[in-house]
Amino acid sequence: MVDPRHATRTKKEAPADEAGALFRPDDPKFYGRRKGKRLKSTRARLIDELLPKLHIPAPAEGETLDLAALFGEEKRAYQLEVGFGNGEHLVAQAEAHPDVGFIGAEPFINGVGALLMQIEEKGLTNIRVFTDDVRLLLPAIPPRSLERVWVLFPDPWPKARHARRRFVNVAVLDVLAELMRDGAELRVASDDKVYVRWSLIQATNHPLFRWTAEKPEDWRQRWPDGFPTRYEAKQIRGAPHYMTFRLVGRGD
Repeated sequence: MVDPRHATRTKKEAPADEAGALFRPDDPKFYGRRKGKRLKSTRARLIDELLPKLHIPAPAEGETLDLAALFGEEKRAYQLEVGFGNGEHLVAQAEAHPDVGFIGAEPFINGVGALLMQIEEKGLTNIRVFTDDVRLLLPAIPPRSLERVWVLFPDPWPKARHARRRFVNVAVLDVLAELMRDGAELRVASDDKVYVRWSLIQATNHPLFRWTAEKPEDWRQRWPDGFPTRYEAKQIRGAPHYMTFRLVGRGD
């Protein structure tokens, strides 16, 4: 694979600033399907019984979430995982850090069901779930409240005409910069070389984010405090790359 440190835009990729031109709920979706196979009885039960207790309703315009009330207590920190798949990573993080409140956003209801099974099995109380496009939720998250944002193996939308569907883009980075604490990290993992290159272009061109890698091993190996996902083990498109972008230079 091409060294991401020397990433340059190819003719097949949209310019870095095109993705950030708009930030509205009616923009192209970041995700694919909402439903897969029919849910098995246990997952269907959890959707009916457990999800309402953990679900974050779509916020009204101008609404700001009370994170302490959302989790029933003030947490040491709050983290967001965008597109948690089947929830393996989210559950492992929540189990390892009970003093952190985790918000998981995932529109795929089968993945939500898989997450709920793990939450019930492990008795976790520090996860809340948003089951729609995360862009509907972001405006309601309090400024400077997020310690970390995870984007693990998102749909790369590899065709140039679908570039605006990629989650890592200028508009999203602008919003995340408002929601993240000073020094907070955006962690992005992908096994798609186009998405890796794209993410590096978007984030390294942004004035408030800095790529932390100093040597190749820094982006070729999973974070020491990260956990594997089921998708990651498959390496469908290629070798996974792990990028960390730290919020810096806000200057206020």
